[in-house]
Amino acid sequence: MSNSQYPKPRLGYRYEFEKHELYAARACVEAHGFAVLKRLLSDQTVRELCASVLDVVDPKRDMAARESRTHTTFVEHSPALAALLANRAFLEAQAAFCGADELTLNRSAAIIRQPGSPGMLWHSDWCGFNSGPPKAANDVLNRGPWPSGLWLYITGSNPEHGGLAVIEDSHVDDWQPPDGFELLPGRWSFHRAGTEAKGYTGFDVPGLVPIYSEPGDEIVFAARTYHAAFPNTTAQVRLSCGMSLRPRSMCLEAPWPLSETAQAFVGAQPDSVQPMLENYLGFDPGWRGGAEVK
Repeated sequence: MSNSQYPKPRLGYRYEFEKHELYAARACVEAHGFAVLKRLLSDQTVRELCASVLDVVDPKRDMAARESRTHTTFVEHSPALAALLANRAFLEAQAAFCGADELTLNRSAAIIRQPGSPGMLWHSDWCGFNSGPPKAANDVLNRGPWPSGLWLYITGSNPEHGGLAVIEDSHVDDWQPPDGFELLPGRWSFHRAGTEAKGYTGFDVPGLVPIYSEPGDEIVFAARTYHAAFPNTTAQVRLSCGMSLRPRSMCLEAPWPLSETAQAFVGAQPDSVQPMLENYLGFDPGWRGGAEVK
């Protein structure tokens, strides 16, 4: 908590919860659009995930200074993340946040951000703002009422270290940006009124909450919540990964075929995990255009 410009806020409500307070955490996500679940993962799990992110996302250890790199099918290549599909504490938490006991793997990702890497602009992951048929793979997988953010900042989150920031209460259907800001077409981001219409990268937005978390915590935010990441101004690499699940009753159809790596991943999982993979669609980042979302 060393960044005095963005100290840990004192809000009029709790947003940090322990593992036994799952439904209080869910209520906070529903009311304010985000929560932090403390100490969800063991130290050993965190170490395994850190090693896996480095091995999968930067296998040659050749990332440049100030570079950021994202892997969009991380679970298919990471036994450490796949192991969470059999982790009771993890699954109980996701069931609470998704509001369903039976879950399906929706998608996964991992991110490495080197020291000096720039911040991530403000945006909402929710693609339900878009009308008509899906234009890209995100349009298929990011339209549900389930939480968009189930993120593990496995080297911790704080503003200096490229940590996450959210805008409290920005997850409601009719949210409008603060005075002086305007939504972009499609509502995916916003900008200052009178400036170029592109996603905003500043951290002076009213309602901003910088997230402070430890490596074993899970950061949760709702489907529509607007969020961004600070620049990484430390000398340490920032590692994060996430695995989104959805209620099994929310059956989707992908307009792309299941990739060979996705098929191999599904086939390698134990029988106890198979029900969560029956409607796993994988992810094709290059897919464009196609059929209606069902």
